[in-house]
Amino acid sequence: MCDNHTADDNDRGPTRRDFGIGMGAASLIALLPSPAGAVPVAGRAVTIRTPDGTADAYFVAPATGRHPAVLIWPDIMGLRPAFEQMARRLAESGYAVLVVNQFYRSVKAPFLKPGESFDQPAVRDRIMPWRTALTPEAVTDDGKAFVAWLDTQKQVDTRRGLAVTGYCMGGPMMMRTAAARPDRVKAGASFHGAALVGDAADSPDKLVPTLKGGYLIAIAANDDARSPDDKTRLRQAFAAAKIPAEIEVYEGANHGWCPPDSRAYNQPQAERAWSRQLALFKKQL
Repeated sequence: MCDNHTADDNDRGPTRRDFGIGMGAASLIALLPSPAGAVPVAGRAVTIRTPDGTADAYFVAPATGRHPAVLIWPDIMGLRPAFEQMARRLAESGYAVLVVNQFYRSVKAPFLKPGESFDQPAVRDRIMPWRTALTPEAVTDDGKAFVAWLDTQKQVDTRRGLAVTGYCMGGPMMMRTAAARPDRVKAGASFHGAALVGDAADSPDKLVPTLKGGYLIAIAANDDARSPDDKTRLRQAFAAAKIPAEIEVYEGANHGWCPPDSRAYNQPQAERAWSRQLALFKKQL
């Protein structure tokens, strides 16, 4: 998960500089390729009512037609240009995509200044208190509100299944949303998800029997090194529930390898994870 260990690993291991990518987030984001046959898309900032207030978010969809919906829970650095670009790229493949600010109870997005990152102690100290409001109950209520909002949008085809994805702390949020709305969620993906396995009765892995559809659990190599039994417990949970799931450790990819503005960004492995996500959506939605 995002912590001091992750920062230490990033200091020791390869970073995006090693892949020939400049350190400026804006130039990095511009390198994300559009898919073959990309469709024109239109995006906008939106607000969504929840039981606890009003969440700010970004919604983007193909310019014409109705499409399967995708809800994205960002990592701990929240809704920001990198995730808006990821959402646009997904929309170019034919999906109506909502990426949310999970910290809306405490702060509006984006809340990072240029050059700031979660592995900086001062940034961690600022963000961590915002997590206290994100109880399992609050996340579940938010997820249901976001799914309901998506289903009111003219760009969303409610006859088809809906997907949820989560990055880092968003991994458990994906699981809670999918468990709360199995009637709608038919695909879920977790990328370097944190705390997916636990002993509590409501731990994300305990929710697997309530899920529907298919799942992708992409695990960072350094997360697996610290908790090597987690992948086994997840595989056992999905197998017992007879829910198809692709659960894989991405070798050489550290926690945070998918967002293009992350210090741990690993372009080849990020592209592989992205392609597996698209394959899952094509099959399940």
